[in-house]
Amino acid sequence: MHKRSLGQQGLQVSAIGLGCMGLTPIYGNVDEATAVAAVHRAIDLGVDFFDSSDAYAFGANEERLAKAFAGRRKGLIIATKFGQIRHKDGSMDVSGKPDYVMQACEASLKRLNIDVIDLYYQHRVDATVPIEDTVGAMVRLKEQGKVRHLGLSEAAPQTIRRAHKVHPIAALQTEYSLWSRDVEAEILPTCRALGIGFVAYSPLGRGFLSATIKTLDVLEKDDRRRAMPRYQGDNLTSNLKLIGAVEAIAKAKDCSAAAVAIAWTLARGADIVPIPGTKRQNYLEQNLVADRIQLGADDLAALDRAFPPHAAAGERYPAEQMKRLSL
Repeated sequence: MHKRSLGQQGLQVSAIGLGCMGLTPIYGNVDEATAVAAVHRAIDLGVDFFDSSDAYAFGANEERLAKAFAGRRKGLIIATKFGQIRHKDGSMDVSGKPDYVMQACEASLKRLNIDVIDLYYQHRVDATVPIEDTVGAMVRLKEQGKVRHLGLSEAAPQTIRRAHKVHPIAALQTEYSLWSRDVEAEILPTCRALGIGFVAYSPLGRGFLSATIKTLDVLEKDDRRRAMPRYQGDNLTSNLKLIGAVEAIAKAKDCSAAAVAIAWTLARGADIVPIPGTKRQNYLEQNLVADRIQLGADDLAALDRAFPPHAAAGERYPAEQMKRLSL
């Protein structure tokens, strides 16, 4: 597995990381043994970058990862996030209050059973708290030796700039894939101007770009994607018309459509690290082939024609969640 740098403070990670949200129930159920086995297989294949959040399964995701990392912590880059607070009734709050930042970090360290978090992100920006105050608390955590590098997620360009003035930000994490290219207009250029690495979550469009979801019938009834606009009704019908170009290149290169989609993300710049998630080892192995795929100019042009910016039908998230993006 190749390595890539995030930011300018010496943080190096595997070129492809593992997004860990799906290792606890979100896209259908997953048992602990399956999740732990997926993490172990990722490590065996050269992945050293693992991304979680205290919001995933109300903290149970971090606890599950602690079991997977037991005896294997050395050499791994463990990232997690704070600030998006899920409640049992399904509602959600966002907090960037300094006191909360400190408490959230302590809780994550305990659940992960580690002494230091390698990359600690603010999951969503709190519009009621100056970003300078939130990042200031994150800096104190670094000074206390509890985190090594600071990150943001789904932040707007002006917020990124203000945060970076307080302390160098190693990475911004935001959705980026063939069907989610909004960041190319302002956010990605801002990161590059400041020397901030970019972590691309959902590089497979939550599975769509793997070309394995042609109907909702393949999704479990409690799968979160059923509520997402791009997977519904006419939107899904329209989006399925886009996938042919990915499938054609995958056939020509004798790999999965997922590997082609991830390889496209890798080809967008050496400062980009995609973190596809999966709980299935066979999908994991298919995804990681992307590290070895070379997309030629003709391949990239074909994908750009098929997936120009804003080609996807439907918003990324339901309306209420969209309000928490790019603040």
